[in-house]
Amino acid sequence: MSAHSHEIEEGLTFLPKFDAAGLVTVVATDVATGDVLMVAHMNDEALRKTIATGEAWYFSRSRNALWRKGETSGQTQRVVEMRTDCDQDAVWIRVEQIGAACHTGRRSCFYRKVEAEGGGARLVFTGAERLFDPNDVYKK
Repeated sequence: MSAHSHEIEEGLTFLPKFDAAGLVTVVATDVATGDVLMVAHMNDEALRKTIATGEAWYFSRSRNALWRKGETSGQTQRVVEMRTDCDQDAVWIRVEQIGAACHTGRRSCFYRKVEAEGGGARLVFTGAERLFDPNDVYKK
């Protein structure tokens, strides 16, 4: 183990490892229930803003833009705790979720489960109630 990897794995310095696109994967879970709410990405600016404000900021790969969770929908995330994994290439945030985490209007982005079927797989809705109508909120 090199001195650098020892510092990353055992040290007390936060040294997030961003991918080639300058992003780190983030998993957001509900602090009260432990439910996985969403998986997203942060760039350096989003990570810094999240730490500084205590509110979740992300980087949208599809829009190529920084965004604060809830800035359009009002469905915000207050960060209670942030952790990083052993090699600091992923971040886990435990949040107080106000309303829905998913842009589809659902509490979690993980509202379908995968079930085996005839050698393949199919999706089954679970916990799929909408908390808001995305057409009303996002007015596309």
